[in-house]
Amino acid sequence: MSPLNHCFAMPHRQRGAIGLVAALTLGLALLFTVTVLDSGRLYLEKRSLQRIADMAALEAASRKGNCNSAATASLYATQSATRNGFIPDTDGRTLNTLCGTLSVNAADGRRAFVANAASTDAIRVVASHGVPRSIAAGVAALFSSGPQPANVQLSATAVAAATPPLAQLSIRNVLATASLPILNSIAKTNIDLLGWQGLANINLNLLSYLDRLKTDLNLTAVGYTQVLSANATVSQLIQTAINVLQTNGTLSTSATILNLQALKAAAGSTTVVLGDLIKVQGGTDLAGLNSTVNVFDLISSLTQMANKKNGITANSQINVLGIGQITTQLKVIEPPQLSAIGDPRKVNPALAVADDPNRIYVRTAQTRMLVSVNLPLLDILNKPPVNAVTKLVGNLTSVLNNALTLNIAGVVGDVTCLLGAKCLVTDPWILPSSSSSLLGPRIDLSLSLAGGEAYVTGYTCNSNTDKSLSVRTNASLLNARLGLIDSAAAFPASTDPAAVIAQPLPIVDIGTQTCTQLLNLLGSCTARVPFAGGGIGMSFNTLNNALLTSPASVNTTINMPAEIGQPPTRLPAAAYVKSSTLLDGVVSGVNINVYKPLNGNALGSLISGTGTLLNTLLGLVDQQVELLLKPLLTSVLDPLLDTLGLTLNPTDVGANLSCNFGQATLVI
Repeated sequence: MSPLNHCFAMPHRQRGAIGLVAALTLGLALLFTVTVLDSGRLYLEKRSLQRIADMAALEAASRKGNCNSAATASLYATQSATRNGFIPDTDGRTLNTLCGTLSVNAADGRRAFVANAASTDAIRVVASHGVPRSIAAGVAALFSSGPQPANVQLSATAVAAATPPLAQLSIRNVLATASLPILNSIAKTNIDLLGWQGLANINLNLLSYLDRLKTDLNLTAVGYTQVLSANATVSQLIQTAINVLQTNGTLSTSATILNLQALKAAAGSTTVVLGDLIKVQGGTDLAGLNSTVNVFDLISSLTQMANKKNGITANSQINVLGIGQITTQLKVIEPPQLSAIGDPRKVNPALAVADDPNRIYVRTAQTRMLVSVNLPLLDILNKPPVNAVTKLVGNLTSVLNNALTLNIAGVVGDVTCLLGAKCLVTDPWILPSSSSSLLGPRIDLSLSLAGGEAYVTGYTCNSNTDKSLSVRTNASLLNARLGLIDSAAAFPASTDPAAVIAQPLPIVDIGTQTCTQLLNLLGSCTARVPFAGGGIGMSFNTLNNALLTSPASVNTTINMPAEIGQPPTRLPAAAYVKSSTLLDGVVSGVNINVYKPLNGNALGSLISGTGTLLNTLLGLVDQQVELLLKPLLTSVLDPLLDTLGLTLNPTDVGANLSCNFGQATLVI
């Protein structure tokens, strides 16, 4: 070993090096310990400050604070901080409160706060407090060229958003006045009235229904908006309702499930979108979906939507013993919107309701119906009045000759035709009908109903127990045409009610024959030509845009409406006008005229100058129509419209409002 290495390897020299390393290690350990303790102190101070900012922001938001002249947001935040031991403007403590909105960065999807004193969508609270500097910072300050403050300023920021108010409107169908044959014909099933009543007595939770529908449709990683906008068959939507109800397992739901299974079997594979029935405003919180929907209303609305989608008509037939037979055909032009949920703050009163994307709006279906009535009892006109009608046609001979350039000698048996010469004579037939003689004459009634609507126009939310909702209801409009309407022309492509034209109802077919007779004993007549001499027709007044409630629009403010998820508060009743009473003027407005022939088998344009000759016939027909047709329509029409839920009385509109005071979430 060299002398140099031997020197360094001596034991007394190693003991000095070990002591130096130990001292340095202990110093570093002490420094790290102090740093950890100091950092922990600052961390706890920061966490305490963040808690104060969070609580202040949550309270200001949950109490619906604002930044207008009242500055309640700042007041509520200060009160919260004070209760938590943070007193602003003392010992360097500050609390800054701002109102604003939230925006989303398109690049990274992160939310950002945008200050706006006029908005209360979000509230930001910044709490600041000076605390003594750390030891490490103090040591660093010794080597700084300038003086350093003794305290370091900590700050914490919290942004909270209040749970927005939620409003809901819904429409109910009135089952009490429903017609069982009509219900079953539309649904293409055979359920008794108790079965339908069972459907009307059960509600579904919308959130549970959508959760189950998402599973049934195999939709993964999607939100409720996508579920509402997904295509589904009517049978699938009914099956989802069955699946939700099966979790209850009560006796009443078991009976309902059996009826729903029958409806599902008849529903077919028509594809619809549930969101067309139930509108959920964009950005609505999950709490807005925690509402209810009536099973009967849902099923009837789905059926009407499928009707519109298929472009088919639903047919039903009702026999009124001893009076007549009624056949109805229904086509849905626009399906109903059953329910709407959203934030009433977003409703823009400056826009027309049709232009507002954030409207909270419901409506009944827009439909068109053809009601065909066969009245066997009107054959009474073929009995004693025949001679009177024959005499009337004879009196019209000169008028018909002039109007039609004919040479009618009169009726069969006139003196001018008894001398063996050929002559043109009339052969009147009363109440000609293409239908079976057992059914009697047919009269058609076309009804066009523009759907009634209701929508939110305003609200107040002073607290959860001091609130109101303003709703405007516009009445359903009824248009009616009465006469002879071909089923193919009853449902034109145009939605304008004026597109449906009722032809006059032929009550006398003035046919002609060429006869050669001798003293009314010998001779013959050619085949009868229908309507060759024109005809006598019965027409009715039209009904245009008649109101089913009075006044046309009703503005209602509901104080303390029910919370979302509770049975809705019904709007007060308005003066309701029965559909049948609106038709009084139509049915009573009988007009009798003589018409030129059209295409050899129908009525064409009017022949003037016959008014006084028709008074007797007018009185006779008017009396029979008043006695038979009006009572029949009255007994059938009102239940028909009520069954379909097409009329809209304010009492059929339900309203819910949750102000959600005391509910807020941290968003940043």
